[in-house]
Amino acid sequence: MNFVFVPGTNHGGWCWHPVGRRIRAAGHGVHALTLPGLAMGDDPSGLRLTDAIEYIVREVERRDLTDIVLVGHSFAGVPITGAAPRIARRLKHLAFFSAFIPRPGESMAAALGAETAAWMRATALETPAFTIDIDFETFRTRLMQDEPEQLQRLVFEQLTPQPAGYVLDALDDQPLTGLGVPVTYLLAERDIALAAPGTELAARLDVEPVIVPGTHEAMLTHPGDLADALLENVHA
Repeated sequence: MNFVFVPGTNHGGWCWHPVGRRIRAAGHGVHALTLPGLAMGDDPSGLRLTDAIEYIVREVERRDLTDIVLVGHSFAGVPITGAAPRIARRLKHLAFFSAFIPRPGESMAAALGAETAAWMRATALETPAFTIDIDFETFRTRLMQDEPEQLQRLVFEQLTPQPAGYVLDALDDQPLTGLGVPVTYLLAERDIALAAPGTELAARLDVEPVIVPGTHEAMLTHPGDLADALLENVHA
């Protein structure tokens, strides 16, 4: 199998490397993508959700990947949902890890509430490239709470500003309906950063969540547990 990992907001493919190493050691192909605008030196100007979706599709086709397990973390639940129908014949499994499951017409920003969505848009408009950043206090208390501060700061320093269009745009429909690809929803047991309760998000896919240890950043703090959960549930 080929595991294709897609990161959430402000993250790059680097965040999946600890999990990916363990998946590769189990004998599978691993591809950790960094969405456009989220690598150091990228120009995030003008990027929209469609650009993220197109990139996933293009990379899968460029690498001619088949037998794919497509895995998305956090915000990446949105673009992998958009990309899945276009690469359906190549897919073996879809896996969402503490990920947002979009409802038709609902953006990631809107799911966080009208006030937060307005703040995101206003913040992005004040930046030259229409991006949204995260401050350390929010990161350490919401995404990586209770972990050692040295580790929190190390991860935080890897983050890059998020193209705002990725989280302000919405999918028009729910393209997973009738796709016929098995789906798993993995949920970090101490995740407090989700736009809705993880059980509710999993229910949108008609599945029960598979609980793994850790916070929203469990792919970095508990990579062995997450890798094991992926392998066990993909083979189920």
